[in-house]
Amino acid sequence: FCEFNNRDHRTDLNGVDRLIVRRGQPFTVSLYLRSGLYQPGVNALDCIAETGPQPSEQYGTRASFGLSANIDTSRWSAAVTSPPGNMVALSICSAPDAPIGRYTLTLGQSARIEFILLFNPWCPGDAVYMDNEQSLAEYVLSQDGIIFRGSYKYPIPTPWNFGQFENGILDICLRILDMNPKCLKNPGKDCSGRRNPIYVSRVLSAMVNCNDDKGVLLGRWTDDYDGGVSPMFWRGSVEILRNWETQACQPVRYGQCWVFAAVACSVSRALGIPCRVVTNYLSAHDTNSNLTIERYIDENGDLIKSREMIWNYHCWVESWMTRPDLKPDFNGWQASDPTPQEKSEGVYCCGPIPLRAIKEGELIFKYDAPFVFAEVNADIITFMKKKDGSTSTVTNNTIVGQKISTKSVGSDAREDITHLYKFPEGSDEEREAFKRANHQNKLLKQQQNQGLHLTIKVTADMRKGCDFDVFAVVTNNTQSEKKCRLVFGSCALSYNGFMGANCGFKDLLNVELQPGGERRVPLRLNYSKYGDNLTEDNLIRLAALLLDYSTGEATLAVRNIVLENPEIKIRILGEPKENRKLAAELTLKNPLPEPLENCCFSIEGANLTGGHVISERLGSSVGPGEDAKVKVYFTPTHSGLRKLVVDFDSTKLCHVKGYRNVIIGK
Repeated sequence: FCEFNNRDHRTDLNGVDRLIVRRGQPFTVSLYLRSGLYQPGVNALDCIAETGPQPSEQYGTRASFGLSANIDTSRWSAAVTSPPGNMVALSICSAPDAPIGRYTLTLGQSARIEFILLFNPWCPGDAVYMDNEQSLAEYVLSQDGIIFRGSYKYPIPTPWNFGQFENGILDICLRILDMNPKCLKNPGKDCSGRRNPIYVSRVLSAMVNCNDDKGVLLGRWTDDYDGGVSPMFWRGSVEILRNWETQACQPVRYGQCWVFAAVACSVSRALGIPCRVVTNYLSAHDTNSNLTIERYIDENGDLIKSREMIWNYHCWVESWMTRPDLKPDFNGWQASDPTPQEKSEGVYCCGPIPLRAIKEGELIFKYDAPFVFAEVNADIITFMKKKDGSTSTVTNNTIVGQKISTKSVGSDAREDITHLYKFPEGSDEEREAFKRANHQNKLLKQQQNQGLHLTIKVTADMRKGCDFDVFAVVTNNTQSEKKCRLVFGSCALSYNGFMGANCGFKDLLNVELQPGGERRVPLRLNYSKYGDNLTEDNLIRLAALLLDYSTGEATLAVRNIVLENPEIKIRILGEPKENRKLAAELTLKNPLPEPLENCCFSIEGANLTGGHVISERLGSSVGPGEDAKVKVYFTPTHSGLRKLVVDFDSTKLCHVKGYRNVIIGK
């Protein structure tokens, strides 16, 4: 009864041509007897459930059980639910802690049933149990979502097609587990470990990147994407996972943090683990576990390259589960990071670690608490290297771990979850957490010098293709006149903190400020200067360095700005119904003062485009201020609320994203 069982177990979007069930929940099978009738209390039936290449009762990958009067949902059990006759209806239930994966169920001497067993967040006995239907609809069943990029001052929602129920994706997810080095080394032990979502999420953290194994994605953080495509190219996980499988488990080129996190989220949801992608703005990469990021700048305020970086944003995933390996009260959301940054137990993986452990500074808890704690709490110390070789400390007010964000349940709005990772800045609870984490720099940090105050202000209208001003604002809070030097510069920036070419520069040697006075210094950013220098992230780093001649003290203000891409307008033509051809009219106005060549629109959507990307290329260039417009046709396969993800690409305007929610009727 695949259709009935799969619908009952909320796996029917995977298809109803085979049995896919969740653990700890009964499913129904019928046996047609070759001879005789079933008689309660007289006939017996031996049942054996096995998974993995070396099934073993010791490892929990083999279970033997017989018929019971009633189903027992706490263990493998079977019960007859039909009256005596030559057809026997059986209700069968797996243990809520059984290993997930492919199973063979042998009934008696001859009946064999194959099925796939998944985690069950609807089952109170399962370690991934979540007691909220709206959250389950979002974190397990939703096939699309929003990932936040941009900057903490201007978070940009980017649509993503997780597609965990698309054709063939579940099989690929199970193959990822089978290809992990622990399984290849000891398959019996690995299959046994799949009862535990802690183990599975840690395996996925390692297998989504390919640094130690036959993992899914190869990371690349330069502008050279030879042999693959830019991480900005991807609109969803389906194409990535299918490419990995068809390429004989060779890594797909290329990914960056949001792509790694999105693929990990797709695989987790496919296996039944509630999962979400989160974004941490101004995220620290601490390489030596001292909870401090030491940065060096030159006398123009430009960063000197270092392994320790502040990423403009960084994405990872959170998975919902209990933590019986830790002391009580650390259940719930656990952070894991599939982006390969540092090794954990000799492997490029990170987590899972309870969010509460990060918040309370419990850095001895498994796994990788110090690294994640530093990502949201590290202190920044800035030094200026002078031409004579000497260094001096620079005052800098940058605080890492800003606006930690995820998609809201049931809407595309941004939910700020910073409070799950950090106590309020300056609170007694924060100080206690720092004491517990031995975060001496934060504990000892004195109030910043309030004499000269330096900030960077921007205008509201900063669109790609426009010329605009930014401002360094200097305030003299002292009782005496001040003479200063102000260096104000800008450069292209990648999201992980690497700086590119200069976009505009100003050096004022004699800035005079009266007591209580303020000076507002503009810097003009022209498209003719920044246009060819921008990375695909559309980020520009603004840095103002103020040198007080009277004291020799230096103050640094840094602000990363993101330039807006034009909007893609999406118009649905006709009444959206399942299995009926539908058209979308896509329009984008060229905002640049130069023509766009090789323009192409692409669309993708779970249960909308058949698990494929549909592309439509324009036959001619699009001049400044003109519209690029196409019609794209697709056939929805399932009713409900679906997200149509759109990408526009051209020579000068790359990977512009848009989306529209479409309600598909029956």
